[in-house]
Amino acid sequence: MSRPPTFTPPPGARAHRLHTPRGEFAVIEAGAAVKGTALLIPGFTGSKEDFIALHVPLAAAGYRTIAVDGRGQYESPGPRDDESAYAQDELALDLLAQAHAVSEGGGPLHLLGHSLGGQISRIAVLRDASPFASLTLMSSGPAQISPSQQERVKLLRDALTVMGMEEVWEAIQALEPPEETATGALDEGLDDSADLRRRWLATSPAQLIATGRQLCAEPDRIAELAAVGLPCHVLSGDHDDTWPVSVLDDMAVRLRAHRTVVREADHSPNTDQPEATAQALIAFWDGVDSRNGVRDGR
Repeated sequence: MSRPPTFTPPPGARAHRLHTPRGEFAVIEAGAAVKGTALLIPGFTGSKEDFIALHVPLAAAGYRTIAVDGRGQYESPGPRDDESAYAQDELALDLLAQAHAVSEGGGPLHLLGHSLGGQISRIAVLRDASPFASLTLMSSGPAQISPSQQERVKLLRDALTVMGMEEVWEAIQALEPPEETATGALDEGLDDSADLRRRWLATSPAQLIATGRQLCAEPDRIAELAAVGLPCHVLSGDHDDTWPVSVLDDMAVRLRAHRTVVREADHSPNTDQPEATAQALIAFWDGVDSRNGVRDGR
């Protein structure tokens, strides 16, 4: 669970609904596509607000940014009791619909997925890579999450089958130190707030149960992704309990990907160190040619 510094869009950004053939999705959009467009996909228990500190620096560098609440996440509608609506393929098809909706006139489209969002992004690319100029996997590993995090997610899934979202929220607040999150990432400097509670209560429990199961059982499909040939970027903090940094290093080698380690950041470098994260994304995207891959050597 990323903890954004605010839920208020920055100056120049706007919150609106993205219309696609697969339904409407709540988004925050900023900037003009001088160089291209970035589609930002949040992780487990997260939302579009997780990228809120990235919009201004990415817009200043010439990138239009569109951060999305996926189906059943926060302000995007989704069934609360039908897990089949959140099958991985369904979420990947949603992502592809979002990509087509934002791609017209937006220049090269760069896809970024954080944690669970990275795994959904990977499946979308394996289905159809044609909309995308590049893929950034941010704190998103090659297969299932670490054993310790599997235990935590299983506890959450089990609780959601017998308790309401309000009850689970209160239990999390009672049991977790303030800086710990539901997926093990360490967040500092922000107390629990009405915004975080509102996001939690608005998220579909069926979405959390279904995607939590996916995180605990995801197979390794890195060889398939490498064969697609899409320019890739593996970005993470220098500490991560969900996928160890050494695992992410190895994945980057297997993908022949650009690799960035953001110092003094944990599972959510987008909120821990947004300026350094933005600069790493800009450097990667600036080096991507939409037809020929990465210039100056990948």
